[in-house]
Amino acid sequence: MAAWVYILASRPYETLYVGVTSDLARRVNEHRDGLVPGFTSKYGVGMLVWYEAHATMPLAIAREKQLKRWRRQWKFDLVETLNPEWRDLHEDLNR
Repeated sequence: MAAWVYILASRPYETLYVGVTSDLARRVNEHRDGLVPGFTSKYGVGMLVWYEAHATMPLAIAREKQLKRWRRQWKFDLVETLNPEWRDLHEDLNR
């Protein structure tokens, strides 16, 4: 897969961040380590709770923009389709 759309959370049902990247593990590590200035570092958002692979970056960017327009509850519902227990999926990336 060439691109990923992901959702980070501060805690279950709290602050969410939607992003896109070509290297999911690296990007999540950057958020977790505070290397990304801005929203995620300001609000302590670093728990990977959902991700989706896309064949191309333009497709991933289109999906990211779609999700950013979604209502908050819809994002919660989406997370729960993949991750009903709101586990930090970051650990799964390094297996």
